[in-house]
Amino acid sequence: MKNPFRCFNSSPEVIRLAVMMYIRYPLSLRQVEDLLFERGIDICHETVRFWWNRFGPMFAAEIRKRRVQQHSYSNWRWHLDEVFVRINCETHYLWRAVDHEGEVLEVFATKRRDRRAALKFIKRAMKRYGQPKVIVTDRLRPCRAAMKIIGNTTVQACRRWLNNRAENSHQPFRRREGAMSKFRDVKTLQQFAAAHASIHNRFNHDRHSNRRDVFKQNRSAALAEWRQFAA
Repeated sequence: MKNPFRCFNSSPEVIRLAVMMYIRYPLSLRQVEDLLFERGIDICHETVRFWWNRFGPMFAAEIRKRRVQQHSYSNWRWHLDEVFVRINCETHYLWRAVDHEGEVLEVFATKRRDRRAALKFIKRAMKRYGQPKVIVTDRLRPCRAAMKIIGNTTVQACRRWLNNRAENSHQPFRRREGAMSKFRDVKTLQQFAAAHASIHNRFNHDRHSNRRDVFKQNRSAALAEWRQFAA
């Protein structure tokens, strides 16, 4: 692959830092501009917008590619759920597949919440990550209808409070949505949600359940891998 930074005057380190700050943390474009200016980097907030539109999906695709190649995900139990997203006073739905450790596997934005949307989302996740042993869903009828078409209703579980893992995975996205003051169209929602999920997975190290030395080691490894993207 050719160097994607060859036509930019800014260094790749600055571009990677701006993209990581905007997608990883609940910051607005102007807040990222102010933080970079404090570090001696004078750029416009529209430049930050252009950088994340250009490089955010590319970095996220590289993270997903390495994750699939290294098989660093679990097929033991998946949690499927959808969240409401308002775009121009219209309700849209963001489907999310999460494994039992809280890692986001797949996100998919749709205008409807019917059997067709659920079927397309489940097939999309299974095509990339394979067949799980257990799929936890809520009592939404389109999910059950889609599972019947696929033929894996025997692995579906719909008990109370069993899908809290997927409910908790919506919280980082909700905080990020508030900082962005909503989305303008479904395409932008899909693009940002996919990039946000992959980058958040890479830097989410469960610091509440790991020792300090293990957390620091994982964080250093994640930052080192981030600096290698498109190098």
